[in-house]
Amino acid sequence: MNADAVATRPWLRGALGCLLVLVLLAPVFAWASGVVGYAEPLENAAHATGAADAASSAVSGLLPGYTVPGLNGPLGTLASAALGTLLTLAVALGTGRLLER
Repeated sequence: MNADAVATRPWLRGALGCLLVLVLLAPVFAWASGVVGYAEPLENAAHATGAADAASSAVSGLLPGYTVPGLNGPLGTLASAALGTLLTLAVALGTGRLLER
């Protein structure tokens, strides 16, 4: 994706702007989920059935806990959101280019 593509496609500029706003708001969403006591539904089901006690993880994940290891709090959430968004965009753009051929 080059600067000309962004300039000639207003929908692309708007989409990238929306992604930027969502990345910047990610720490606010993380804070709000802690305030209201939100938990992932799959984790709730695992605890309710006792499966969480027997679980063992071979891989902790690329971005465990929606944060970057070593960065705690809002900064870790912001870095995780930015990194996750960039990785997703890279995969999507790469796949799109392969499909164009």
